[in-house]
Amino acid sequence: MKKTVIIYASTHHGNTRKLIEAISEKYQIDIIDAIEQKFANLSEYDLIGFASGIDFGKFYDAVEQFLKDNLPENKAVFFMYTCARDDKDFTYTMRTEALKRNAILMGKYGCRGYNTYGVWKVIGGMNKHHPTKKELDGAVKYYEALIE
Repeated sequence: MKKTVIIYASTHHGNTRKLIEAISEKYQIDIIDAIEQKFANLSEYDLIGFASGIDFGKFYDAVEQFLKDNLPENKAVFFMYTCARDDKDFTYTMRTEALKRNAILMGKYGCRGYNTYGVWKVIGGMNKHHPTKKELDGAVKYYEALIE
């Protein structure tokens, strides 16, 4: 079994945290909240995940900064996110930073999340029932494929 850690930030409605919790219910993983913990020694991990809600088209600053400050060379990394609309490449900046450390990119998993940002708050939000059970199960299946 690959020793895994997922570094995350989930500030809006806990959408991203739900993905990580679905994985942690089935698999032993370590979890770091990038907002609460700024530094960690990640050298002992075989697989390092970065997970975030999407804010103005990219991962939260805390997760991006955590990667910049802590990712060791030559590690296998993956990305997970929740967003209002999954219509662009939200992992570009994260992938670019990871590649500066010769990371092995293992892919990404993204799904919709409940969103009440800006004008959406006035009408009660969008994606009210996301992530769905199917999306949570998809996150677990994605992780399973990484550790096979």
